[in-house]
Amino acid sequence: MRPRRTPALHRRVQTEQTIPSSTESGDKAARLAVTVFPVLVLAAGALGLMAPDAFKGWGTDVPYLLGLVMFCMGLTMTPLDFQGVVKRPWAVALGLVAHYVIMPGLGWLIAHALGLSPQLAAGVILVGCAPSGTASNVVTYLARGDVALSVSVATVSTVLAPLITPPLTLLLAGEYLPVDAGSMVTDILKTVLLPVIAGLVVRLLFGRYIGRVLSALPWLSALTIAVIVAIVVAGSAAAIKSAALLVFLAVVLHNGLGLALGYGAGKLARLGPPASRAMAFEVGMQNSGLAASLATAHFSPLAALPAAVFSVWHNVSGALVAAWMSHRARRTEQRTEERAEERAEQA
Repeated sequence: MRPRRTPALHRRVQTEQTIPSSTESGDKAARLAVTVFPVLVLAAGALGLMAPDAFKGWGTDVPYLLGLVMFCMGLTMTPLDFQGVVKRPWAVALGLVAHYVIMPGLGWLIAHALGLSPQLAAGVILVGCAPSGTASNVVTYLARGDVALSVSVATVSTVLAPLITPPLTLLLAGEYLPVDAGSMVTDILKTVLLPVIAGLVVRLLFGRYIGRVLSALPWLSALTIAVIVAIVVAGSAAAIKSAALLVFLAVVLHNGLGLALGYGAGKLARLGPPASRAMAFEVGMQNSGLAASLATAHFSPLAALPAAVFSVWHNVSGALVAAWMSHRARRTEQRTEERAEERAEQA
């Protein structure tokens, strides 16, 4: 099923591509994005691990780098991206509730179940409290999901992050580490909301010129996220060897259960298969760049490690799950067509 308004795929910033009029070429562009980005981030993480001294003192630059990513996201947005909220308020509200209930709750449960250290537990919970992930729209498209719903939920979850992420983090992670929710609100406003608004305003004023560079923005954002991951990994390189497997297990459980429960929420609400596929990715994929920035600023580089690992893994798992969902959707469509032909012949 092709999305009706393909420019919406410009909405997200790490791996989005313009989906061309040809479905085949659009699939190739999106697959290239979700394939290259995890490899790029993985290479950046390896560089940070092998040469941590090269990134010494860069930790204070992480919020500015995230601001650049969010400004690029604002440049890819138009007022049309908000129309879906008005047209389908119930579905968007369900997506927001599912996202901000399931992922924070899972983060808290996983931290307790695995007995994570306070720093790692706070990092996992913070990932869960972040808004929707920046590759979710493209992955939803690959899964033959409801892209319009995906765009709406992702947009609103990002806009509401300053109001929701800090108090949720205080509630769930406060037992592990002190959380300054007020300072976190300020940081999210400065590094997320204001850059997004600035990008949107620039797009509205200079759209004719911005359109010429839209295709480069996802890759600029991908490179910036990769640098953030390298800085985060370098800052906790000494602790990674002892904690890497445990962190990876926590991330896989967090992401996998989020995808499954997000899909289940869509099914229970009877939103239909395409919308349920969109819900899976809007719940299970997180803005790990924001989580890494906040963890570095408010906790420690070690607390940002789950976000760095999540940044790689959720793109890999998202691409794999999207391919599986797309295959199932095609088979279902084929069976439906075959049954319709049989009924036509019998008539």
